[in-house]
Amino acid sequence: MALWDSYIKGFVAYLQLERSLSENTVAAYVHDVQLLAHYFQEQPDAPSLDTITLQDLQTFLQAIHEMDLAAGTQARVLSGIKSFFRFLRLEDIIPTNPSELLQTPKLHRKLPDFLSIAEIEQLMAVIDHSTPEGQRNRAMLETLYSCGLRVSELIALRLSMLYLDAGFIRVIGKGNKERLVPIGSEAVKQIRFYTDHVRAMMNIKLGSEDILFLNRRGSSLSRVMVFIIIKDLTKKAGIQKNIHPHVLRHSFATHLVEAGADLRAVQEMLGHKSIITTEIYTHLDRSYLRNTLEKFHPRFK
Repeated sequence: MALWDSYIKGFVAYLQLERSLSENTVAAYVHDVQLLAHYFQEQPDAPSLDTITLQDLQTFLQAIHEMDLAAGTQARVLSGIKSFFRFLRLEDIIPTNPSELLQTPKLHRKLPDFLSIAEIEQLMAVIDHSTPEGQRNRAMLETLYSCGLRVSELIALRLSMLYLDAGFIRVIGKGNKERLVPIGSEAVKQIRFYTDHVRAMMNIKLGSEDILFLNRRGSSLSRVMVFIIIKDLTKKAGIQKNIHPHVLRHSFATHLVEAGADLRAVQEMLGHKSIITTEIYTHLDRSYLRNTLEKFHPRFK
């Protein structure tokens, strides 16, 4: 990361002095490049700056797209990455510019596939429980599926937000809004095992003492790392679906609705402002809506 940091400092000077960009734009571009740096550093065979290819950058953009970021955010990330590699080429830091032909992935919004209950079991079964990371991953996936969390909510979970004896966790969602979400017994069991036998043995970095799920360096996980973990496990499980970090959240909601759960309750647990979002997210079809009306509306009975 030290090498990336030195080039990012040069990039900041280039944006400020040569391109005269605003402070906010510079900060946004730096954030995007740091996202790229973290993405590559979390890969098993991370390329160096001068060996990054167009395909590497396309894979990164696809990962960003599948993190469900807004189309405008994805376009800005693309612009920031292109600017960074133009700067590197101008400074002769890299021999060629791999971003010249880079295009953003298609930005149409498509809900990801959800997993069946059997596929959820397959996913859990391929986790290597003999390693500390495996124990952490089991606890994370059980929490995602049990509570229907966004990945950003998962990585922000703190020990002080757990009320496991009462069967609830406190979640900070979009717009800093807090909600209490019930948590299942299997997730509680896996969190307790992880905190007692894995997390308690770690050297935790200053400032991360209250973070629940930590990387091997003792600090908080990134969203990209969670995405990579889920992708790897679905591949090992032989699940042939377009897997997305929200797949367990989506499966949580779908399984509840298919079993006849009240939509308002699902909306509350997911932290959706509008019930319409919940309807879209849970694949509600015409027959379900009609059955609901026939059951509850006086003019349909």
